[in-house]
Amino acid sequence: MPAESKIAVVGLGQMGRGIARNLDYHQILVAASDNDENAYTAAELSDRVQDADVELILAKADIILFAVPSTQQVSQILDPHSAGRKQQLIVDLTTSHPTQSRVLETELRARDFAYIDAAMTGGATGADDGSLTLMVGGAKYDVSRCQSAFEKIASKIFHLGSVGAGHAMKLIHNLILHSSFMATCEGMRLAEHAGIDLNRAIDVLNAGNARSFVTDTRFPRDILSGTMMARSQISNLEKDLILAQQFGEQLGARIPYTTMTRTLLAEAVAAGHADTDFSHLFPLYEELVDRLEDDK
Repeated sequence: MPAESKIAVVGLGQMGRGIARNLDYHQILVAASDNDENAYTAAELSDRVQDADVELILAKADIILFAVPSTQQVSQILDPHSAGRKQQLIVDLTTSHPTQSRVLETELRARDFAYIDAAMTGGATGADDGSLTLMVGGAKYDVSRCQSAFEKIASKIFHLGSVGAGHAMKLIHNLILHSSFMATCEGMRLAEHAGIDLNRAIDVLNAGNARSFVTDTRFPRDILSGTMMARSQISNLEKDLILAQQFGEQLGARIPYTTMTRTLLAEAVAAGHADTDFSHLFPLYEELVDRLEDDK
């Protein structure tokens, strides 16, 4: 990325604010924007970073990172605005369907924007400390332009192919992660019924072949500690599994675990827990299974 490139971030939620702070710390962030008027203040950026609307960001920035819920929001935010300047690059950090990514890339290219998808994992904690993993799809030249900025927010960067490849990998990643989380909830509830101390059960899992991020970090830090703060809502997990299910069905893949996990998450949303931190899926687990059995 040329040294004179100017970076902006659109979306200052749980993920975007950490990304913006790291770019700001390295003095390459020129502007940030969010539809919540309090988000810029909460992000605690330096005075050199302008609180700008999207129109002004388009006028100021060479590379614009979108940390919003989905590709649909990227399209909606950009739709009212004029064509991009020469080589102006849109970086889509969302979790989205790869077909949508490719459609948006075609639309933006017709308006002189360049586009790459750069799905991320590592959660809000990874965004805060600059240790995200990025799954990137796009032209090699466009990805290389972002290298310096990506190195400020991520510890691992994987360029996986053309536009859509990053979002495809994120759906695969999340269907495994969320299914693993629900399976761990089931196993830990069984441990409770068996009278086994949950902290000791987690120690055993982490010493054996069942170890995962869920057992190593999620349960000890966010659940067994009592904080119940994984910093993402149940509705976000359900959205991910809906997209993964659609993607799998589009490719004719067999995805029973994806379907099963999506069904459990849908029950949680139907029970009124859409906005609940997803750490609460553990204490809710048996209630969700009961709801499934009642639906049969």
